[in-house]
Amino acid sequence: MAEQDLSAPRRRFMDLEDPEYAYMFGFLQADGHLSEGTRQRGRLTVEISARDAHILREFQRLTPYNSTLAGRTRTTNFSADHHSAIWSLCSLEARTTLSRLGLPHGKKSARIKPPRVPFSRRDYLRGIIDADGSVGFTGQGLPFLSLATSSAGIGAYLCHYVKKVTGTERRLYRRNTRDGIYNVMYQKEAAQELCAHLYYPGCLSLDRKRVAAESLASWTRPPTMQIRPPRRPWTPEDDRVLMAAPTLAAAAAELGRSQSSCQVRRWRLVKGIA
Repeated sequence: MAEQDLSAPRRRFMDLEDPEYAYMFGFLQADGHLSEGTRQRGRLTVEISARDAHILREFQRLTPYNSTLAGRTRTTNFSADHHSAIWSLCSLEARTTLSRLGLPHGKKSARIKPPRVPFSRRDYLRGIIDADGSVGFTGQGLPFLSLATSSAGIGAYLCHYVKKVTGTERRLYRRNTRDGIYNVMYQKEAAQELCAHLYYPGCLSLDRKRVAAESLASWTRPPTMQIRPPRRPWTPEDDRVLMAAPTLAAAAAELGRSQSSCQVRRWRLVKGIA
């Protein structure tokens, strides 16, 4: 069990305008667990694969309170001897700060949301992606970045932020039926641009995801691969015309859209998931 060195110069703990603290807070929201006991006792713990233990050492460095880093081996659904690293922080002052910023106690995956105080946005989102996202190449060799989250607030914020950065639009329609989470994915040039923005040189991040993000830059679109035009968002007026039209063909002609697009949109409106 490793004790941290508290001799390093101090910064204001969890100043979310500081890129490293913003990243750390996003990671903790996604992968940390804040427990609360009697007589103000409690603990913040983060358990991740031992191969990523370096990021927990960085969290120790950033935390001006006593904390510990330990390891354990256990049986999981995927391995008989899974090696993990566990970072633990008991300080009441630190836990109170994290709670006030928006780290809930107990089961929290669906309740987390972006901070309400000023924060470094791309660093915060990189922390979320490092904890709950994936970066790399699809089976077809296409660059991608994705996030699986139970939080509608986090999913919607990612969509909003990425549209501002890359112009690529995504919307949260509904949770998947298997495990009740939202899956947001960006591919090709949008994934390249987003990774270059989030994983900038010298940023705090998981080594393996930074390497994966940097590898996306090597991809070039094949000459035979067409570029799809950007999606045209549906407006309330478009929806009114669609629902009032006698047929899909009439709606498509009036709106300048394909019949298949009108059919999918009408189905969403009828089902209440638009």
